[in-house]
Amino acid sequence: MAHRTYEEYCAAVEAEVARFVAIVGEADPAASVPTCPGWTIADLTRHHGTTYRWMTHLVRTRATERVWSRDVPLDLPEDVRAYPAWVAESAAILLETLRATDPDRPNWTIGADRHVRFFPRRVLFEAVVHTADAEIAVGRQPRVDAATAADGIEELLENLPAFGWVADRVRELDRDGETLHLHATDGDGEWMIRPGDGGFTWERGHGKGTTAVRAATGDLLLLVYGRLRPDDERLEVFGDRDLLSAWLAATGL
Repeated sequence: MAHRTYEEYCAAVEAEVARFVAIVGEADPAASVPTCPGWTIADLTRHHGTTYRWMTHLVRTRATERVWSRDVPLDLPEDVRAYPAWVAESAAILLETLRATDPDRPNWTIGADRHVRFFPRRVLFEAVVHTADAEIAVGRQPRVDAATAADGIEELLENLPAFGWVADRVRELDRDGETLHLHATDGDGEWMIRPGDGGFTWERGHGKGTTAVRAATGDLLLLVYGRLRPDDERLEVFGDRDLLSAWLAATGL
């Protein structure tokens, strides 16, 4: 699957942030977010904006080791009603920084790719998923186009082994020899995920799985990010549902 160019990812982030800001800007900051238990719209908005500020700091300082987001200046407004505008500003600062930086420059990242080019692709799917969170919170059904969702599924699978807390849980799955098959119904996206040997492997393609899930690509993305439950009517699940539940519990971000 061909990736977008660096600039195409930046442009996609720009568009997705505009969607997010429009939704949360009209929502009650105190409204709950069902897909993020215990969070309000204000909490979701602050979290999302913090990601932009954190990534900007990492790129501007040419970070060579982990920096925690709690140690990054946020310039957060006191009034939660100003959070949406703050997110828009935070994203604009990040995108300006990324566009002025060589994507092939080495940089510490949280993921598998330790170059600046990692950031726009990663933050695009942060934005896609948190836009879905906001849509669900205001009673809308999120829709993610198939090409974006397929890229998002693969971006997540590529980076999960680099997320230490996830890798630890995957090692404890004890589902060696079993296979989870994701099958998109609105395109040619199919993925085979095989836990085992202290981690997991994955590949594109069709095959017989211990568990199979058929759905639109966008819904498969929301499933692997825990935004759709396995019993959602938009999903068809075949085989061992316990494997799907165990995988989602282990890889939940």
